Amino acid sequence: MQMLAENEKLEKACQEAKDKFHKLGEGEYQEIISKLQYVIVSYNADKNPIGLYEIGEKALQLLKEHKKKAPRQVSKKLIDDLEKAIQMREN
Repeated sequence: MQMLAENEKLEKACQEAKDKFHKLGEGEYQEIISKLQYVIVSYNADKNPIGLYEIGEKALQLLKEHKKKAPRQVSKKLIDDLEKAIQMREN
């Protein structure tokens, strides 16, 4: 049951990341937006979080890169939430 709660946190963090990429500019981030949308829908259908972890890690890297260029556009909380959710897999 705890694993399901952790996966739900990851799904929520990926959804927030997708929303942030929309705000940052769909043109530049269209590929990651599409991938996040796909894995979120897939997770909701079968509850298998593997895609969330894989694409979540890519989203995290892109968010960190964007934060270096424009620190005020990406919140530390968003990055922290995504990192914590991804680290659940490693534990």
